Order: sequence, then C-alpha cells, then structure tokens
Amino acid sequence: MLTLQTTLDSLGGPAAAIVLTDEQVAELGPTKNPPVVVTIDGKSARLRVARMGGLNCIGLSKAVRAELGVEIDQDVTATVELDTAERTVDMPQELTEALDADPAARAAFDALSYSARKEHARQVSTAKAAETRDRRIAKILDSLRG
Repeated sequence: MLTLQTTLDSLGGPAAAIVLTDEQVAELGPTKNPPVVVTIDGKSARLRVARMGGLNCIGLSKAVRAELGVEIDQDVTATVELDTAERTVDMPQELTEALDADPAARAAFDALSYSARKEHARQVSTAKAAETRDRRIAKILDSLRG
C-alpha cells in the first residue's frame, strides 16, 4: 500500500490524476496498469493505473472526484492499494433477463472485460424510456452474437 501526499493534477483536461513514479507502480504489483483502490479522507474509489503522456496516472473523472469529495489542484493525502477484489457489475434487471434467455450472448458477455460489461450495463441503466432501453439491449445482444 502506498500513502501519498500529492496534488491532484489536471494534466490539461477536465479530469484530475494522481501521478505515480515507475517505482510506486512496481510496488503495487507486477503489471504496469494494475487495478487499485484509492482512499482519500475515508472515501474510496476503485480505479486503474494508466500510462498517459509518458506518466503513470490514476485518472479521477468528475464523477469520481465528486464521490471522493475532491477537486482539481487540491492537495490530498491518498492511500493507493492493489485492488484484488473481484470486479462485479450492477446489472439492470432487463439486461440480466435478456442475457439469461440467450446462452450464447450470456457466455460472450461473461467473457468481456469488467470495463466492457460495466459500459453495457450503463447504456441500459441510463436509458429513460422503455423503448430506448429495449433498443439498447437488442443492440448489445446483436454485438455479442457478433
């Protein structure tokens, strides 16, 4: 686990980032982009280290910053630790039912990365109208049958 005194850098865009050295990334584990849990003032977010512009960064989107209660250019004390917990996706009921009715699509969905599964779930859960939700589910199923 790393404990850092750092400033949340903007890196020129709308997101903020915690920048890590190569040595700090190596302390977290054997991969260069490990999943991590970042904790600031008792609030945690599950994120991932990424290489951007030659830097090792943990990106903090506007939503993540709101969740953690921090802002760009803020000085913080952050703990960063390897995230070894299984990453599960909160699935909308309609998507779960559609996947359960199609074993081939379910197998393809389960083989997707966490990020891809999360994005499909988000597409369905953010749809306001039932017709939009149904259309998005149909599109997801078509892409999974490929």
